[in-house]
Amino acid sequence: MTHPPSVDAVARGLRDIGLPAPLLVDAARQAVAEVGAAGADAVHRRARGIAEDRRRALLQPVVNATGVLLHTNLGRAPYPHAHAGGYRNVELRLDTGGRGNRSEHAASLLARACGAEAALVVNNCAAALLLTLTALAGPGRAAVASRGELVEIGGGFRVPEVMTASGTELLEVGTTNRTRRADFERAVAEGGDRVALLLKVPPSNYRIVGFTEATEVPDLVGLGRPVVADIGSGLLDAACPWLRGGPPAWLAGEPAARQTLAQGADLVTFSGDKLLGGPQAGIIAGRADLVATIARHPLARALRCGGMVLAALQQLALDYLDRNGDAIPLWRMATIELDRLRARADALAAASASSAGVVALPSAMDAVPGGGTLPGVTIASYGLVLAGDRRAELRAHRPPIIARVEDDRTWLDLRTVDPAEDAAVLDALRSLDRGSSPSSFDERSDPTG
Repeated sequence: MTHPPSVDAVARGLRDIGLPAPLLVDAARQAVAEVGAAGADAVHRRARGIAEDRRRALLQPVVNATGVLLHTNLGRAPYPHAHAGGYRNVELRLDTGGRGNRSEHAASLLARACGAEAALVVNNCAAALLLTLTALAGPGRAAVASRGELVEIGGGFRVPEVMTASGTELLEVGTTNRTRRADFERAVAEGGDRVALLLKVPPSNYRIVGFTEATEVPDLVGLGRPVVADIGSGLLDAACPWLRGGPPAWLAGEPAARQTLAQGADLVTFSGDKLLGGPQAGIIAGRADLVATIARHPLARALRCGGMVLAALQQLALDYLDRNGDAIPLWRMATIELDRLRARADALAAASASSAGVVALPSAMDAVPGGGTLPGVTIASYGLVLAGDRRAELRAHRPPIIARVEDDRTWLDLRTVDPAEDAAVLDALRSLDRGSSPSSFDERSDPTG
């Protein structure tokens, strides 16, 4: 009879994986239970597979070679922040020694950066909208919104359902494709004091074209109710003063916080991890009295951010105010010159060809903003193309390389790869089996044209 190895012996053989001992013991026990009768070699193989799967399931750095700048599954904006151990004056005034509040640092700087009187930071944009509706409207009152803007975005998030969760009654006006100022006027007149605010929502990840008419923020000003504009993506200023070359052409038409407030919106809500380029957060900015009302609501405490997020947002806001776009990874990636991407692709292709690794061909390609931002917009880019679907092998690399597949080819877009990560991409390419020869890319399908 074959006796399985001891759990302790199997666990000791897994130390190179880098997991804590209790997790290695768990893997060893599971392997012994599953294949113990098959002998020691089978147990060790199975335990290693279980432990490796456990390690790969952990949160870890990855290389984003998908060309999606704001990739939701990869955490959207790649904002770095080193949080040194120790305490911070999150709610302490250093001048008086008394209690402060969480809007005295990051939120006040963000307000300054977008031309708002005040701002409040919560844990994401959905929370910002939920808190705003609850505090300014809530049970017994209503918000007016266009039928053409009752959107659903990723993860099943639907604006009408958020309004329902806040207790706010939704008054739909207009039609899917056409809504006019007169529709809002009628709703306010008929609803009277029950109407608490007017809500403007961006189309986010879709476009309606053809026979259309939309009611913009200036059209809603003067109707006697606060105008709340959820601009979603978090562009601070359409002029992009933090970029030496000004706003890139692909940003045209994207709503921005500064301009939306200047048009007469009383409040704007937006994400911290989209075009703002920071950590996950939701920002509410605008009139000081409305922000103060929202901040006093009990729900604000449940939705607030911790010191680590606030510290990251503070540094991000300082970079914006210093007009230092180079300090913000999203904007560095979004605006890097095409010639530099092409040179990196050529260098990586040449270096990988010098080994026995896979054949990688430099190619022009299109990146996208992502994150439900600027639907249909593409950004000229450059990268590498491999024959076949090599995504699983690339994900198994350390660090994992995340690519995309089109037309049975694997595309690695360098616009979303930091230059410091090129060495990891090259190492991954060299580790792949050749699997194809240059003849796999025939004249009819050569991606370089």
